[in-house]
Amino acid sequence: MVPGRTKTTAFQSASSVFGRGVHHAAMLASRNPLELMVAVLVFGSFCYFSLYNMARSSDLFYGTVTRLYPTTVYASSQDLHFSTQPLSDDQDALHIQLKQIQVSDPQRGNVLSKATVMSIVRFQQFIENSIYVPDESVSEKQFVYTKDLCYKPTDNVCFAPSPTDFWHHDLQRLASDQHWLTHLQSSHQWTDASSMTLSYAFNASTKAHRYLADLWTHRVATLAPGDLVSYSNSSQLQENLFVWLFIVSRNIVTRIKELLDVADKLDIIVVLAGYLMMIGTFVSLYINMRGLGSRYTLATAVVLNGFIAFMLSLLTVNALGINVSPDVLAEAIPFLAVTIGFERPIKLTKRALQFHKDDKAKQDIRHTVMRAVDALALPLARDCFMEIVVLVLGAKSGMHGLREFCLLSALLLTYDFILLFTWYTAVLTMKLELLRMRQVNGGTPIKADPIQPATTTPTSATSIGRSFIKAFTDDQSATPSQQDKSEGPMIGRVKLLMIVGFVSMHIFNICSTFQAPQVNIEDTNVAGVLQHLLQQHRSGPLANMPIKVEVFPPLPFHVASSPMDLVPAFMLSPLEDIMSIAGRFVQHPVISKLLTLGLFVSIFLNTYLFKMARQPKPVEPTKPVVAAPPAPVTLVRPARSSSHVSRRRRPTVTDQNRSLDETHALLATPDVLADEEVIRLVQAGKLAPYALEKVLGDLERAVVIRRALISRSSITKTLEASALPFVNYQYEKVMGACCENVIGYLPLPVGIAGPMNIDGNMIHIPMATTEGCLVASAARGCKAINAGGGAQTVVTADGMTRGPCVEFPSAMMAAECKQWVDHGDGKRVLTEAFNSTSRFARVRSLKVALAGKLVYIRFATTTGDAMGMNMISKGCEKAMAALQDRFPTMQIISLSGNYCTDKKPAAINWIEGRGKSVVAEAFIPGPIVEKVLKTTVAALVELNISKNLIGSAMAGSIGGFNAHAANILTAVYLATGQDPAQNVESSNCITLMKNIDGDLHISCTMPSIEVGTIGGGTILPPQQAMLDLLGVRGPHPTEPGKNAQQLARIICAAVMAGELSLCAALAAGHLVKAHMAHNRSTAPTPSGTLTPATGCSSKPLPGSCIKS
Repeated sequence: MVPGRTKTTAFQSASSVFGRGVHHAAMLASRNPLELMVAVLVFGSFCYFSLYNMARSSDLFYGTVTRLYPTTVYASSQDLHFSTQPLSDDQDALHIQLKQIQVSDPQRGNVLSKATVMSIVRFQQFIENSIYVPDESVSEKQFVYTKDLCYKPTDNVCFAPSPTDFWHHDLQRLASDQHWLTHLQSSHQWTDASSMTLSYAFNASTKAHRYLADLWTHRVATLAPGDLVSYSNSSQLQENLFVWLFIVSRNIVTRIKELLDVADKLDIIVVLAGYLMMIGTFVSLYINMRGLGSRYTLATAVVLNGFIAFMLSLLTVNALGINVSPDVLAEAIPFLAVTIGFERPIKLTKRALQFHKDDKAKQDIRHTVMRAVDALALPLARDCFMEIVVLVLGAKSGMHGLREFCLLSALLLTYDFILLFTWYTAVLTMKLELLRMRQVNGGTPIKADPIQPATTTPTSATSIGRSFIKAFTDDQSATPSQQDKSEGPMIGRVKLLMIVGFVSMHIFNICSTFQAPQVNIEDTNVAGVLQHLLQQHRSGPLANMPIKVEVFPPLPFHVASSPMDLVPAFMLSPLEDIMSIAGRFVQHPVISKLLTLGLFVSIFLNTYLFKMARQPKPVEPTKPVVAAPPAPVTLVRPARSSSHVSRRRRPTVTDQNRSLDETHALLATPDVLADEEVIRLVQAGKLAPYALEKVLGDLERAVVIRRALISRSSITKTLEASALPFVNYQYEKVMGACCENVIGYLPLPVGIAGPMNIDGNMIHIPMATTEGCLVASAARGCKAINAGGGAQTVVTADGMTRGPCVEFPSAMMAAECKQWVDHGDGKRVLTEAFNSTSRFARVRSLKVALAGKLVYIRFATTTGDAMGMNMISKGCEKAMAALQDRFPTMQIISLSGNYCTDKKPAAINWIEGRGKSVVAEAFIPGPIVEKVLKTTVAALVELNISKNLIGSAMAGSIGGFNAHAANILTAVYLATGQDPAQNVESSNCITLMKNIDGDLHISCTMPSIEVGTIGGGTILPPQQAMLDLLGVRGPHPTEPGKNAQQLARIICAAVMAGELSLCAALAAGHLVKAHMAHNRSTAPTPSGTLTPATGCSSKPLPGSCIKS
């Protein structure tokens, strides 16, 4: 095996490991779709309830105050006022946290009530002297605000100013004060009658102090309702669902209005554009999925996939200690939706449905889904990884708001990718399983492919509407090859550029989205307290120290009030009774367990029934029916297969006597023309025969008409009614790729040799042939090799070749070119030009030869899993252009100068190799040779030397030192869609046999096997089915080129089996008898009927059949 480039070894290894991980996860999802779907939904439900409980403390659920972030202010030892400008010696500053509590009375509209003020004083006494942190269950040492937590600037007195300072928290003094209102309004802390603000300063000099202050704040915010109720706990009082929904809706509208009032116009435009893009993303998802054949199911599953990923990312961010405010989240949601996008599940769905559509053998749905996963896992992972890297870099910027958005987006992409190949793969498997069951068990024939995408758009759509749909949907009318090209990295690159531009806009402050509002220190409640705090600090013992104050938003409290009744009691009472009864049943210790048990039993029962429904229905044997001879017809087209667009049946002749000109004028609408009219147009020269498919738009109809035309103009006039089949074939796969002027197709019998143990894997070898005994002979060789432990193979070289021919004015200039390529910069220049034309084609070596003024350059390159002639020709053309830039007087004679050499016997292929160079070997014990092959090791070795080596040398053979390698190779080529003309050089083989202590060692060396698993005939469904049987269909998902190399290994091992069996038959004298028995078509007789198991006569002559 030729090693890859050292620079990509680590990357390929990591890609291989990652690809296997995705493969195993998707395999688990496709094997157990119901179980995984239920598990993810249950897990998503837990995530939802966790987020809901976290969000209940959000002010959106109870108030209308804008969510604020803390503001930090500074003052040096000389400053008279605080400012937001950081200090140079921030580390030495005295750190203080200022926390506030704001009390309001929504029912009265103000706090000018003595009962309210007394409630506030009682509240102050409690939180300052009776709240201990941490919880006593956590630590024996506890701290209270007045003794341990507060900041004390002077006289060991806590700094906690409030409008009630006049009474010093003495309730009796307040109750007896007749002028309480005057004293209240004369306080320095009094600002507004609508609410009362209580301020508390905390010593935050250490991390432990800050931790205790946060605990104290949390305890206060979650106090049980009393005279004063925290808005954080007020949702517990909202037992009326309608009231709760009304409050949430009102607060959302109010919040949006507040954000619009403080936002810049550019911010509004950016956020509005984000929401429009989000709407377009969702619309495109449903349009794409509807085009693929799923109205709502798969699109809704994709949305749910993204929603679960969104919940997981929010929980992860919260677990990391990063607080994402509702404002940032509201602005980020549209950009998160655009960032995650839906092109990944759309690509996976499209590929899976395409494979399902092409699967004529009705293979297991899991196999179809896994093919799609293996084909797309690494490309999708690459695009996703690049986007995550950009977002992580954005999170590293440290900008407030942008950091949270980028981190949330990166986590969202990660979870979405994981769920795509687990949850969504399970849903897709379930969808395809149900589709298969409808087709198999539905009882009605399928008239058209249910997943065939639509190919037209509404004609009434405006140009703007068509442009919008085209921009947000994939082209469903493209051919499969065009779809593969369109699924390239273009969409990923565009989205990656959008993410990079979005992050750059915020880094360079082009717009200010995601910047949440902070506490306004200019507010009278805050400014007065800060100035008072600075004065107290200046008069204290630490006056020479700079001070740093972190101002937190106020905790909202309100006076306890009765709940609202928006809905009449007679309407709510029955609903509340039902919910109460249901709640008691669910909370019952026995009934709750029975419900859980019933849920699991239901899941397992549905899983069992689903798996039973997937089993095919048994088909009762029917008696053979002798068909009546068909009536003679002149031109008949059978019903079209599901792979063709359904069209109405057209008459072969018409009663209308239209002239030739009238018929020609109707070519734009060929459906109205009869077949005979089209034939007359072709015969009159009005329509080219090769253009029938393009003009008619019906591929099978074009084949029928072409058969009639050729038959009527031929000498024998037999083609039109001949036995050459033409119906139920996927001509769209052939047109423009495999054949022209198509008149039908030729079925070839396909047999299976083996299974054969090749490199530890038992592989069945498909062979398409009309030569009797060939498959049976190869099967006997497989049996003998398996008995000896199997075959071992090795790929020694991999490089397809092309040899352009160029001419120079003189032989001296030609020699200069050879010298430049061999020893100068020529190899580097030509290699770079060649490699720039493909992701897979890479130059391995250049061999230059001269013939007078002519120069032949043999390019040897890797071509991935393609056979590679088109790929390498494109690269050679670019390399020749670079060579002509270096030698302007050079003239390109031919892009292929027969120095390759392709489809012609040549010693250079035998010596240098072309395509895949493979060696296969096997050890066969002597008793196995005698028992299975009916000969001896000595006889085989002698025959191989005399026939394959000496006999071939006497004939002057080039690469023909074998018995019949071309026989086996061509049969496998025809079965797997390879180019059969390349058997000329591909069957180069030398077979060696040696007697080792009475056992046989056999090897086959084939230096020029030219195969591919993509392109050419491998796109045809029957050939693809054989490649599927071998496990090498299409490109390898993680190691490009490995599938084609595996196919070459299988062919070389199969050739060795054929060589062994034929040489044994020759040594034993069985060959002629076997071919006489099986290559002659004789009618079966009662005394010699053919057995279906072996294909041999039930009473053969001794030694006439090579039995396996």
